[in-house]
Amino acid sequence: MSGRIAAPLAWCVWAVSAACAVLGLLFMYLNGSLAPFFGESLGVDAAVAVTYPAVGAVIVSRRPENTVGWLFCIVGLLLGLTVFCGEYAKYALLTHPVALPAGVAAAWVGTWAWVPGAALNVTFLLLLFPDGRLPSPRWWPVAWVAGGLTVVGSFVIAVLPWDELNVGVPAGNPFEISGILAFEDEIRALVIVLGAAAVLLSVLSLIVRFRRARGAGRQQIKWFAYVGGLFALTVLVPIPAVANLQVLTVTFLPVAIGVAILRYGLYDIDALINRTLVYGALTASLALVYLGSVATLQYAFRTLTGSGSQLVIVASTLTIAALFGPLRRRIQAVIDRRFYRRKYDAAKTLETFSVRLRDAADPGRLEADLLTVVRETVQPEHVSLWMRPAGDGTGWGG
Repeated sequence: MSGRIAAPLAWCVWAVSAACAVLGLLFMYLNGSLAPFFGESLGVDAAVAVTYPAVGAVIVSRRPENTVGWLFCIVGLLLGLTVFCGEYAKYALLTHPVALPAGVAAAWVGTWAWVPGAALNVTFLLLLFPDGRLPSPRWWPVAWVAGGLTVVGSFVIAVLPWDELNVGVPAGNPFEISGILAFEDEIRALVIVLGAAAVLLSVLSLIVRFRRARGAGRQQIKWFAYVGGLFALTVLVPIPAVANLQVLTVTFLPVAIGVAILRYGLYDIDALINRTLVYGALTASLALVYLGSVATLQYAFRTLTGSGSQLVIVASTLTIAALFGPLRRRIQAVIDRRFYRRKYDAAKTLETFSVRLRDAADPGRLEADLLTVVRETVQPEHVSLWMRPAGDGTGWGG
């Protein structure tokens, strides 16, 4: 598809997807509350419906040959339909029965549309990032399995009785195949096993790309891995405050992928990862110190005086303030030494050379030290040093 057709079509997909998300939230409000947006996966679905096609349209406009842009558009549209159809069906069948048509049809679409959207996101996005192609032809079987499972999973959900899916609408599934219940356990086990294998192999494909990539390719995958790791953390950590961050992190994911594909600010990711590791570890360490000191000192006060004291909180806060600077420098050094070894070694080499430079008196020795420092820090293919003649009136160096 040419760029002239691709870009307008992609932006039309974004407009439809965003409209579905907005109308879905409107019907959610008319159904009584916006609480499902925060307490359920609908918030994530709505965020995906708006951000994924937007970034996808930008990618298609600039890289129409990259399949990832179209993948974003499709995923966003499917999840936008999920939000809209689910809330529309509740309004048409429960909130104001018979007020709007096609409530049953909307409920049917809303039951299964999320399945291909989620499946494409956890398999094909990993397989095709960043250039829109598989790492090699050997990965075609993984793609076929992932695609087949997406179709099978969507079909099974679409034809199951709604009481099995807890849809909660006063109507039956118009496309129900009740006989499928006899094989439900076997189908579920097959989908789970093959689906887990497809996801793991898709992750492995990204790891293989990273190991083979050099330069810009590695930076692209770092962007993906950074935000993908943050989203996985919000999914895996069973804390409501962290879980609510899923909407935020799922918004960052397509933006990070767009940055990686379009190579805008590509090399800023190393500094971002460094700061995240440092301040994440620093926050966790200070929180543990604060909670530990408050608990310990309050226990001591209760043992001695029979009651707690506000002085404990003040003392703990002052302790945290005093520890912030030294602890941050210590954590920074540990992370540089562990994850950025080349940078750490270069800094140490330059620090040692600066001491020698201050005390140096022998130009020949200084020349050898300087060449050694350049080789260890910059690591060029070739290095040489030109020295001005001593008799030209400018001293010995140049």
